[in-house]
Amino acid sequence: MVSTRFTVLRLVSAALLSAALLTACGRSSTTHTSGSGSRHRVQSTVTAATSSTPAKPLPPATHTSCRSVVYIGDSTSDGEASAEFVPNWRLRAPAQLLKVGVRTTHMEVSGARSIHELYKGIPNGAMVARRQISAGFHGCWILALGTNEAADVAAGSMFGLRTRIAQMMSIIGNQPVLWVNTITLPNAARFYSEAGMRQWNDDLLAACGKYPMMRVFDWAAHAKPSWFIPDGIHYTPAGYIVRTHLIAHALVEAFPRPRPLTFADVLGEAFPRKRAAGASCLVR
Repeated sequence: MVSTRFTVLRLVSAALLSAALLTACGRSSTTHTSGSGSRHRVQSTVTAATSSTPAKPLPPATHTSCRSVVYIGDSTSDGEASAEFVPNWRLRAPAQLLKVGVRTTHMEVSGARSIHELYKGIPNGAMVARRQISAGFHGCWILALGTNEAADVAAGSMFGLRTRIAQMMSIIGNQPVLWVNTITLPNAARFYSEAGMRQWNDDLLAACGKYPMMRVFDWAAHAKPSWFIPDGIHYTPAGYIVRTHLIAHALVEAFPRPRPLTFADVLGEAFPRKRAAGASCLVR
């Protein structure tokens, strides 16, 4: 009985799919046999179904296709996984990422971290990425780096901003990467100027054309002065909570989970379009 029902369902599904495809093509053909036995082929034109009202837009994605994430950050991410800054664990980065579909999060956050320079023997960003790759990690990456990159270059480092970006991308390879751009306030220390942060953000966007799996979350467009502590660089607990929440949802927008196939897909009306060549990879 179950086998028979399954066979019937398959036949009905196939018939519906065939009808949809014929309708999408715009024509159908039928053969009619008269009572006298003569056969007359009748061609009928079928106009694809249209509506006077536009189709409803698809709802936005709610989950990411990323199942595992390595999060590499500097001190501007310290509070995102710290009970000291965010006592409620549900508001910290691992829990926020879990809500949007990330099952495993590797938090690699350390103060004074940059991609190239070393501070008191703490592994830099490139070293952390190499270690994760060597351990066999394959998944998505969140890179909340750049504040110290801009400062190091302003202080005289000859290892340029674009070189730092290229180094991280070459280590990670063809895996999805979401960079979080940077911002400081006017009162920030000398080498942490707003101009330096803007240059870093511009260089991130310029690099996107080389890396199809790279996206940049525009945190700078969201950050409010009230979310910074007096140094103009780091965040208050409220700032960390908002930043964590927005990064998680930026990951959804950057790398959404594919939705189930619908009847509209069969008609070719709802397949997601690829990002056009030259389009911005900025996620707002």
